[in-house]
Amino acid sequence: MRLNYKINLEAKEDLRQIYSYGYHKWGVEQADRYFNQLFVCFDKICQNPQQFPQVNEIRQGYNRCVCGADNIYFRMNDDKIEIMRIIGSQEI
Repeated sequence: MRLNYKINLEAKEDLRQIYSYGYHKWGVEQADRYFNQLFVCFDKICQNPQQFPQVNEIRQGYNRCVCGADNIYFRMNDDKIEIMRIIGSQEI
């Protein structure tokens, strides 16, 4: 069964920062490509969330998916995936 995902407010702000960082560093085409790749990773998470390691040492109940220079932190809740944070290069 494929799950759906929900992006919480903090992760939405992370996405905004990631796009802005990429736009200013590499331009609109690369920023668009990388931004779209994040959503490809969200879909991969929904297809098989158990393939991604738990990171209870960071936050209890979270899993992590590495996507390029960023780490997508998510948790599974019944029939959906909650994208909690996307942390990486925009934090530098």
